[in-house]
Amino acid sequence: MKKECDINIKKTIELAEAMILLARQGDDAREDSGCGVLYGTLLDSGFKIKQLALKEKEAHINKGWWK
Repeated sequence: MKKECDINIKKTIELAEAMILLARQGDDAREDSGCGVLYGTLLDSGFKIKQLALKEKEAHINKGWWK
């Protein structure tokens, strides 16, 4: 059985991946520079969140907590 904290890390990774996908789709469909700023910020945030979550997942794996 997975720990609640591990489930939340997994959900965070999935959310970050959805943010990255949406940012790419939004940038492809944008019609002005304001949208470019919005989707650029979303993309950067998605990558940063994913990086942090993956680092935390690795820490849980190293501690033997991750199932």
